Amino acid sequence: MILLVVAVMHNEAYGVSITKEYNEQAGQSISLSAVHTVLRRLEQKGFISSEMGAATAERGGRRKRLYTITRYGLTTLESIQESRASLWKRIPGFSFN
Repeated sequence: MILLVVAVMHNEAYGVSITKEYNEQAGQSISLSAVHTVLRRLEQKGFISSEMGAATAERGGRRKRLYTITRYGLTTLESIQESRASLWKRIPGFSFN
């Protein structure tokens, strides 16, 4: 889910914004530290890359680490989507009384 959020947010994906978007979309709460852990692991596996953004006055001159999805990450998301769609199609029709 975090990988998908990074892909959706494109150039605005940094720790706090990813956490906020995840919490809104998932309807559940995840901590910023948990998001940072996931981001580190995704980057180590090559699904995302990061770079330091420019310093901003709103952050007291501190820079943000911005995350972007890699080609490998996007291919992985597409594969997951295809697998899930295939499984959904296999659900038999149910009738409930």
